[in-house]
Amino acid sequence: MTQIRLLFSEAWSSIRMNLSTTFAATMTVLIGMCLLGLFIALGTWVLSWSNHVQKELEVKVYFCTATVPQTGCTTGATQAQEQAVGAKLRSNRLVKSVSFVSKERALAQMKKSDPQMFKDGIVPTNPFPDSWTVTPKQAKYTPIIGKQLCRAGYAGVAACAPAGNGLGNRGGVQWGSTIAKRVLTIAKVVSLVFLIAVILLVVASTLLIANTIRLSIFARRREIEVMKLVGATNWFIRGPFMLEGLVCGLVGSVLAVILLVLGKAIALPSILPHIGGGGSDVHALDFTLNALALLAAGLLLGATGSLVTLRRFLQV
Repeated sequence: MTQIRLLFSEAWSSIRMNLSTTFAATMTVLIGMCLLGLFIALGTWVLSWSNHVQKELEVKVYFCTATVPQTGCTTGATQAQEQAVGAKLRSNRLVKSVSFVSKERALAQMKKSDPQMFKDGIVPTNPFPDSWTVTPKQAKYTPIIGKQLCRAGYAGVAACAPAGNGLGNRGGVQWGSTIAKRVLTIAKVVSLVFLIAVILLVVASTLLIANTIRLSIFARRREIEVMKLVGATNWFIRGPFMLEGLVCGLVGSVLAVILLVLGKAIALPSILPHIGGGGSDVHALDFTLNALALLAAGLLLGATGSLVTLRRFLQV
């Protein structure tokens, strides 16, 4: 208990005697953790939005109708042909689920989404064919499934129109190849940028804290050398500085969390209406988890900065 009291006493004396460097270290943690918290919230929201968009990628398989001769069909698809295609789709290992959309259901959905088109009787007959909606297990499988279905050439399915770089997605099989490619590319870029930015921010914060604490240790370098010469152990010398770093990290992180709470309460309500929700499943990381991560990161950075800086001064 005596050693513990001495440890805390030395740490408190160091903080009081070096208020300027302690304040600088705390502000460094505050800025770093505040930026990290903002980036975690924004980055996880963007990743959630990207996942939401990817879930909407689907493959549509349209069947032949006698009213659409430009698809290469000479007659409408039979019920047996539609069921056979459905069985093939269910057996595909890349497919998560399939759902059948009849021409009547497709017409009802269009009337619901665009009632103005049907208000004046512009569409006298049902132009929609029967179709299967295919949901892939992963978004990246969307173009693969689409091209597989185009190459298969199932009976009763309208032919795919060729494109310059292979099979296109017009005609009986559609998967929005251009949109799908862009969504998948954006998802990869967002994930990579988020990872790199978090790593850079953590490294930069650690270096800034280490440099700030180095000033405090440099001011007491002779005291450290004397303690070493009289037989003090390395861990006895490290203790007060580690506690000082932990205090700076904890106080800076707590202040950063308080600023983020104020920002969430004041600024967020005015920002959300402009960016849109994107769906009920689009959300950032839970604020409680974000705050706990910031507190842990602040403590870790403070301790790491102290340890890294002390190594050179313990070589007496």
